[in-house]
This record gives sequence, structure tokens and C-alpha cells, in this order.
Amino acid sequence: MSDDRNFDDLAERFQRKVYGSLKGDIRLAVLWRDLEEQVPQLYGDKPLRVLDVGAGLGQLAIRLAKLGHQVTVNDISSEMLSIARESAEEAGVAGSMVWHHCPLQELSSCVGGAYDVVLCHAVVEWLADPEPLMVQLKHFLSESGVLSFAYYNRHSLEYRNLIRGNFNLLKRDTFTPDPGSLTPSNPLLPEQVQEWVDDAGLTVQAISGVRVFHDYVTTLRGGNGVPESVIEMELAYSKREPYLWLGRYIHLLLTSRSRA
Repeated sequence: MSDDRNFDDLAERFQRKVYGSLKGDIRLAVLWRDLEEQVPQLYGDKPLRVLDVGAGLGQLAIRLAKLGHQVTVNDISSEMLSIARESAEEAGVAGSMVWHHCPLQELSSCVGGAYDVVLCHAVVEWLADPEPLMVQLKHFLSESGVLSFAYYNRHSLEYRNLIRGNFNLLKRDTFTPDPGSLTPSNPLLPEQVQEWVDDAGLTVQAISGVRVFHDYVTTLRGGNGVPESVIEMELAYSKREPYLWLGRYIHLLLTSRSRA
């Protein structure tokens, strides 16, 4: 039995609080924009092999399946997969997708071959042992494939709590959120993740911040009250220094060194 966080008890709340809000719209907009830039074959005639590890509600997986790609989906949560499958059925692609309900550590026994695109978004920060993940993901990547990897940024967590005056929380040695919270217990430092990238023999092709200002806004003024304008500005600043490092999440597009 895996000690990794299972979202069976949080699936409905996750769907409502994240993807039922502007937060989720921003995340999907940034991730998809980055994929379009780094994987031009998304709109090609040849279907890509896609693996979504810890897919959650499966929005990107479904979007890729609708484009005709061969998509395999994995999650440890049966509730999350159930919601994702319902969405895929509504989109008319559930039957063409492959579904695996298992811990990611067991996924290699279920799937074979190499994938052109591997997705792993907001998973690593929920793992009991996150360090081996990068090597595990590279195992699924084809020689010319792209790994889309997003993680919860510790710098953003600290900065947000500084703004809100939660100084006592920041003085603790460890961060322990409420068990029912959607805030991960293992936020990661970019330099820590970069070490894992280097150790796995991967190369960063692109970096973006996800929600570089939205989560810090406490009073909606001007354009912050217009969702379309917020998404536009999030996309514009998501790749700019130093703002990208304030992203609630950091999105990396990675390839094997042989492609660089």
C-alpha cells in the first residue's frame, strides 16, 4: 500500500475549488500554451503516444485525446479517475483512452514502450518519497520525447504567508497543513528539483510560473476582476524573470540530453 496522498476524499473539493475556479483556468492555460510551444506535433497528422501520470481530473489528457493522440491515464485515486472518465465520455473519447488505477510506482508493470509526451502535474509534492520520481518518469520517455512536469513552489508558499502575516507558520521547521487541505505538505525548492533533473539526465527546455500573481491578490481591483484579463496577464508574465519564480507552481518542459 502506497503512503502517497490519495485524493479519494478530496476529489469533489478539488474539482470545485481548483477547476471550478479561475485558479484551474490559469493552470490549464499556462500548461497548454507551454505544450503547444514545445510539442508542435500536437497538431500533426501522426498520433503521439501520451502518458498522464497522476492525471487527476484528466483535462489535458482528454484534450489531447480529442486531437487524436493515443492517451494513457493513471491515478492512485479511483474517485478522480471516475470523474475524469465521465468527462472523457462526455467528450466522446473515453473508449479510445487507456485507464490505469494504481500507484505510479507500479505503473511500469502496466504500460510498456516509450511515450512522446509524459505529463506529471502537481503530483511530486504529494509523494511520501518524491526524489525517485524524475528517474521513474524518464523511464517512460522516448528518446525525443517531452516531459511536462509541474511542482508546488515553496518560494510561493513562503511569500504568500509573509504577505498575510503568518510569521509563526514560517518559523516552524516543517510545514504541516490541515489533513483536509488542498495545500501540499511537501512544497519544493526550484534548486532541489533542478538537482533531480540533472541526476536523471534531463535538460530543461522551458520554464513557466503558474499563477504568478493571482493567488496573492486580496482585493479585486481593475483588471483583476476580469477573468479573461487575469489569464492574459498570467500568460504574459509566466515566462518573465523574476515573476515566474513567484508562481504557485513551476512548470518545466524537459527532454533527454540527447535531444539538446
